[in-house]
Amino acid sequence: MAAEFTVHILSTERNFYEGPATSLVIPTSDGQFGILAGHSSMAAAIVPGILTCRLPDGSSVTAVVSHGLARYENGDAMVLVGSAERPEEIDEARARRAEQRARAELLQKHSWHEHLQTQANLSRAMMRLKAAGKK
Repeated sequence: MAAEFTVHILSTERNFYEGPATSLVIPTSDGQFGILAGHSSMAAAIVPGILTCRLPDGSSVTAVVSHGLARYENGDAMVLVGSAERPEEIDEARARRAEQRARAELLQKHSWHEHLQTQANLSRAMMRLKAAGKK
C-alpha cells in the first residue's frame, strides 16, 4: 500500500478537495511536478493545466486549474488556485468560444500586461477543452 499524505485543493470559488492522497501532480512552467508522501518541503507556482490527485483507493481526482500556488510540508499539500473544475463540469462550447476570443485578442496590439492575461486566458481555455474531451 502506498504511503498517504493530506491534500487541500482550494479555489477562490470553493473547497475542491480535501483528504488523503498517494500522489499529486501539478502543472508548473517547467512541466508536470509530482509529489509523493515524504517529499521534501517545497513551494511551486501553478500554471493553467491539469492537476491529478491519486487517492488511496486507486481512483483519482482530476481538475483543470488556473494560476496559483502549491506547497508541501510535513505530510500536508496545499494547492491554492483561482479556479478548479472537474472535466465533467466544463461546457465545451463555452470553452471553445473563450479559446476563439483569446486567439483573436492575441492578434491585437495591447500592453504587455494585457498580452500576458490573454495568453493565460487562452491556456486555460485550451486546458478546459483538453479535459472536456476526456470526459
